[in-house]
Amino acid sequence: MSPSLRFIFTFTAHFKTKQMKKIILVFGLASGLAISAWMLASVALCTSGKMEMEMSMVLGYTCMLLAFSFIFVAVKKYRDGVNGGFISFGKAFSIGLYITLIASTFYVIAWLIDYYFFVPDFADQYAAKVLSQAKAGGASAEEMAKKTAEMAEFNELYKNPLFVIMMTYVEVLPVGLLVSLLAAAILKRKKKEGVIERS
Repeated sequence: MSPSLRFIFTFTAHFKTKQMKKIILVFGLASGLAISAWMLASVALCTSGKMEMEMSMVLGYTCMLLAFSFIFVAVKKYRDGVNGGFISFGKAFSIGLYITLIASTFYVIAWLIDYYFFVPDFADQYAAKVLSQAKAGGASAEEMAKKTAEMAEFNELYKNPLFVIMMTYVEVLPVGLLVSLLAAAILKRKKKEGVIERS
């Protein structure tokens, strides 16, 4: 088992109910599959020139929001089907957090495979696109020189797998965390007196 997956399963180990673990794994994998499938498709479309990177980014983040909406389904399923109709903000957020970690790790692994085996020149293509846009936007010679240096530095950093992993997590994690917060705030429901919330 990879370190990332071992980390996730360790995080979820304190949940004692099989229902909780099943909900987290099922919806985490579903979210991860959805965002990864779109990412792979959009990269293929962009590198073939069939889609602009700007449109790809807009559609990509839209897809992430839709995929992470599984968090709402998961929290409600646990609250109503397992936990007697109530759930605290903290427990609801923790469900969303672990789903986000699983989905994001799935996304990162998918990108690492795609990048290193199928589009190893992605960083060069991205840099060229950024410079082309800057030139088309009327950037001065000084601005172009500065942007060129920035892209050269980015390309150098992107040769480091750890930087690639970090940047890829940064793309997706904040979206999942935001949806988790929203789901917890909307779906929380105070427990009745005398009823003990399950772990």
